[in-house]
Amino acid sequence: MPSGVAVELGRLPGREVEGEVATVALDRPEVHNAFDDELIEELSAVLADLARREGLRALVLTGRGRSFSAGADLDWMRRAAGWSEEENLADARRLAALLGALDEFPRPTVAVVQGPAYGGGVGLAAACDLVLAAREARLTLSEVRLGVVPAVIAPYVVRRVGPARARALFLSSEPLEAERALAWGLADRVAPAAELGRALGEVLALVACGAPGAQAAAKGLVARVAGRPPAQVRDETAALIARLRAGAEGREGLSAFLEKRRPSWAPPDIQVPPRP
Repeated sequence: MPSGVAVELGRLPGREVEGEVATVALDRPEVHNAFDDELIEELSAVLADLARREGLRALVLTGRGRSFSAGADLDWMRRAAGWSEEENLADARRLAALLGALDEFPRPTVAVVQGPAYGGGVGLAAACDLVLAAREARLTLSEVRLGVVPAVIAPYVVRRVGPARARALFLSSEPLEAERALAWGLADRVAPAAELGRALGEVLALVACGAPGAQAAAKGLVARVAGRPPAQVRDETAALIARLRAGAEGREGLSAFLEKRRPSWAPPDIQVPPRP
């Protein structure tokens, strides 16, 4: 495995199938998991490989050590200061491609922010589907203090918190404690650091209850309808639900519901909802 990224494969809660969950950890604790051009390349390659992996149901992104990620590595920033605008553009596009790959990953993604996150580290979390943060964690967008802006990560942060709160965060560089990040939409769940494993298990148990194909379709659905008026997507959404209802997962899900049994993709101990 690449030196800056550690990957572990495991099981979903309640299931016996190995390799359904991939935990991807930023593994540079000596620099608080700050990333540079090499780590961006390594993480991009890992995501591309996992996206093609048969049977994968979920991706967990976290950091090794005390920090989730300190954002851009200082040595990398020093080198970038000497590059031309064209070289900096190519470099920024590689980070943008990494964030896009994380955002468009074909399976549910969970960021476990076990410690402080700065700048691009906040962007990595924001690009995930679900963000689980330690109550002790702080999330900070401090780019303006360095004379730059959080440009490449902005689409993912703004999508989560909205324009007004994004302006406040971008301009003030105020550290956001986990509970406030939860209230603002930058986190989805908060738990004490000692209980993150349990909280992650609960999240993954919910993921296990969903049909893999439907979850992938749900991610694409949100991307297609966001910001568009209902009339503009009416035909598109009708066609999608018709296709899914007639598909194998849709038929299995409905049959399982009517027969009061678990669907084939779910853990054995799933609680079957009563028929209305």
